[in-house]
Parts: sequence; structure tokens; C-alpha cells
Amino acid sequence: MAVFAPTIIGIGFAVGFLSGLFGVGGGFLITPLLLMLGIPTDVAVATGANQSVATSASAAMAQWQRGNVDIKVALLLVGGGGVGAILGVFIITELRSLGQIDLAIAVCYTVLLGALGTLMLVEGIMAIRRASGRVVSGGRPSRSHISWIHGLPLKTRFPRSKLYMSTIPPVMLGMFVGILGAVMGVGGGFVLVPAMVYLLRMPTQVVVGTSLVQVFVVSGLATVLHATENKTVDVQLALLMVIGGVIGAQLGAQAGAKIRAEQLRALLGLVVLAVGVRFALTLVLAPNDIYSLNAVKPTIQELLSQSGQLKPGPAR
Repeated sequence: MAVFAPTIIGIGFAVGFLSGLFGVGGGFLITPLLLMLGIPTDVAVATGANQSVATSASAAMAQWQRGNVDIKVALLLVGGGGVGAILGVFIITELRSLGQIDLAIAVCYTVLLGALGTLMLVEGIMAIRRASGRVVSGGRPSRSHISWIHGLPLKTRFPRSKLYMSTIPPVMLGMFVGILGAVMGVGGGFVLVPAMVYLLRMPTQVVVGTSLVQVFVVSGLATVLHATENKTVDVQLALLMVIGGVIGAQLGAQAGAKIRAEQLRALLGLVVLAVGVRFALTLVLAPNDIYSLNAVKPTIQELLSQSGQLKPGPAR
């Protein structure tokens, strides 16, 4: 199919800017935007993961220079994320064979983005009100709400994040995000960032840089697996998005340094919620094409018949 190159570059720039600003890979925006342009779902998912590699690498480098990366947490996230990415590619392969990939991805985006966007937007607004003095609060929620996480074994110290916690939550969180990244074509930052802030209690600025490292590694692995197993990575489409994405990520990281943490959370919640609403509409509105065609793999008997090694049976 033909696409307008400047449009694809512009999409890459916009998503790259958000990646550097919020510490997310941007795949949760790339995939819906590609679908709106008519790109097939499986290609949009795989190419979206590829875009997350470029934007997150550029943004992570900028955050690294500012000292906003916790290496120990990043390694644990990457370890779990690698296992999750492998499982996710297997899931997407099965969904393709069943012909249910469009429905499954739409439902995943609607549920996850709707819930996360609402929670992040509400919390961000409350944080802004507390900072302005309109709401009297004790600051962060009590640790009793997440005491079970900090009570897990295998504890170690994370000097950069100033935490002493178990290594199990980062590994499990990385695995969950890795599955999402492979299935939905996202970097997983929109899940990883709030989870690291509210569950692991990491400082917001460190969360942004650390999440980008995990997004970069896991998205890269998912891209390779999609390319080798499903053959669904469109290289030309990905290159056009990368051109704009790398530049946008650098500018987004610079802009993020000038915005307060609570404002970042509120803005990210608004963006996530908007994309979730967009996918919810696709589940209830009638599609432009009522029917879709899917190629059926020939059987062994049909292949042998076409090669002349097996004579077709009598007509029934």
C-alpha cells in the first residue's frame, strides 16, 4: 500500500516527543495511529515495537546523561521482560492463526488504557491540587497499602532509587510488560511508569530513565522475534517513523526536565485515557469493511497435487 511519507515522519516525531517527555516507548500511540492509516494489525503491532526501539534508545541516552537511570532495577526489569517478550510473540502467533488478532488487541487496549489513564489522571490532578495547597494531604500514600510488596524475600539495596526491597516485584513487572509489548506492539512504559511510581515507590525522575532502558531492550527483542517468526516488520515504514522519532525523543526529554512530576503524571494519564476511548469506539462502531479476507494455508495433499506428485481424487 502507498503512504504519505511526511505523515509517517510526523507521527514518528510526535510519538518520539511523548517518549522523551513521559518515559514511555510510544508504541501505545504508534499502533493505533498506524491502524487508522489502514496498516494491517499484525504489521502495525510488529512495526510499532520497532519504533519503540528507536525512540526509547534516543530518550534513554538523554536520561542517562542526566543520571536518571537505576541500573540494578533496569537489569531486573530487562530479565523478566525478555521472558515475557518470548511468551507474547507465541501468543500473537496463535491469535493470528485463529483470526482473532484484531478483536484481541482492541479489547486489550480498551481495558488497560482506560483503567490506567483514569487512575493516572485522577492521581495527577490530586497531586497538582496538593502542590498548590488546595488539598491538605500527608503526601504519598501510606506504605501500608503496599506492605506486602516490601515484605517479599530476596531483598537488596538500590542506592540510586534509595530503596531497600525484594528483587521479585521488578522481575515480575518486567515479565508482564514484556508480554504486553509483544502482544500489543507497545514498549510498555505506560504500564511500567505508574507501577514503578505507585508500587515500587521509586522517584519519578528515576522511573522515567529506568523504564526507557527496559523498553529499549524488550522492544528490540520483540522486534527480532516478530521479524523471524511472523515476518510482519515493515522496514520501510519503520525507517520513516524512526527519522522523526529520534529527533522528537531528544526534544521531549528536554521539555520533560522543565515540567513538574505531578504535571507529567496528569498529562500522561490524559493521553493514555484518550487512546483507550479511541479503541473503545472501535468495538461498538460499525467498521468500514464488514468482511475481511484471510489467506488459508494449503494442505499437504493440495501441495503434492499442485507439484504433480499426487493425482487429485474424484470430484464429489
